Amino acid sequence: MKKQNVRTLSLIVCTFTYLLVGAAVFDALESETEKRRWEALDAIEKMVIRKYNISEDDFKVMETVVQKTEPHKAGQQWKFAGAFYYATTVLTTIGYGHSTPNTIGGKLFTMCYAMVGIPLGLVMFQSIGERLNKFSSVVIQNVKRLLHCKDVQASEMNLICVVTTLSSLTIAGGAAAFSRYEGWSYFDSVYYCFITLTTIGFGDMVALQKDNALDNKPEYVMFALIFILFGLAIVAASLNLLVLRFVTMNTEDERRDEAEALQAAQGAVRLEGDVITANGSILSGQVGTQGDTISLDDNQSVCSCRCSSFYKKRRRPRFTVRRSPGKISHLLPMQQLPVLSLRTELRPPALAPLLQLPPLHQHRASI
Repeated sequence: MKKQNVRTLSLIVCTFTYLLVGAAVFDALESETEKRRWEALDAIEKMVIRKYNISEDDFKVMETVVQKTEPHKAGQQWKFAGAFYYATTVLTTIGYGHSTPNTIGGKLFTMCYAMVGIPLGLVMFQSIGERLNKFSSVVIQNVKRLLHCKDVQASEMNLICVVTTLSSLTIAGGAAAFSRYEGWSYFDSVYYCFITLTTIGFGDMVALQKDNALDNKPEYVMFALIFILFGLAIVAASLNLLVLRFVTMNTEDERRDEAEALQAAQGAVRLEGDVITANGSILSGQVGTQGDTISLDDNQSVCSCRCSSFYKKRRRPRFTVRRSPGKISHLLPMQQLPVLSLRTELRPPALAPLLQLPPLHQHRASI
C-alpha cells in the first residue's frame, strides 16, 4: 500500500477518534449544566404564566418577540456599517448569525457573494500570511546577526515561535478591548477572540450588538473590523507554517514516486531478440566512451572481429545512442568463446556436412 493511502487512512481514523473523544468530554462537562438550566428556565416560564395569568401561546409569542428584537439593539443592521460587518463575516466564513437576510434578493446575493468572496478571502489571507512569514524571517536574521549567532538563517521553529507570539498578543490585546467595551469578563473576551479568529463563529457572543454601537461608536466598529482582518492574517500565517506543511505531504510523496519511477525507467534494459535496447534506443553497434553520442550503421556487426563483409559498404546511419550504456554493462555477462586461428577460419573442415554452419569467431558484445 502506498504511503499516501496509509497516511490518509490514518488521518481518517485519528479524526474520528478525536471526534469520539471530544463528544465524550463535552458530554461529561456540559450535559448536567444543560439539564439544570433547562429545569430553571422551565420553572421561570411556569411562574411567569401563573403570575400574569397568560396562556402558553401568548408566552411563546412574547418569547419570539424578544428573540427577534435582540439584533435591533445594536442599531440598524443593514445600513452601511452593519452591512459591512455582515459582509466581513460572510467573506471570512465566521458567520455569527446575529443578522441574516430576510428577502429573496438578499439571500440570493449572499450565496453569489460568498461563492466569489470566500475564495478571494482565502487567497488574500494566505498571501498576507506568506508576507508576514517572510518579514518575520528577515527580522529573525537581523536579530541573529546583532547577537553574533553562527547560524543566521531563520528556521521553521523560529517562525513558529514568532507567529505563536503574535497570535497570543493579538488575542490578549483584543480581549482587553472587548472586555472594556462589551462588559464581558476577560476570560469570556479571550473565548470570543479565539472563536472569531478560528472562524468558528458560534454567535453566542457577538460584538457590536448593544447600546446602538453600530451608529454611535464608529471608532469601536473600526477597531472590531481591523481586529478581525488582522487577526485572521496572523492565523493564516500560522496555518501556512503548520497545516499546509502536512497538507502538501501527499503531493510531495506523489512527486517523489513519479521521480523514482522515471529514474527506474531510464535505467531499464530490455532484450529484444539479439538486439540490446536501453531506454528504447537500439544498441546495434559499438559505442564509444561514457557520455558520447555515436552513430551506428545498419550493417555494422556487434562482434569485435574485423569481418570484411561488414566493412565493404557503409550506409547512412539510422540509429544514434544518446545514453552511455556503460551503466548497464554489468547486466550483460560476457562469455569467452574458443579462439580459432586465422588459417582455421579461412579453411573449412574437410568432412563438414553441407548444412553445417560456418565456424564461430571470437565474439564480444561491444557496448
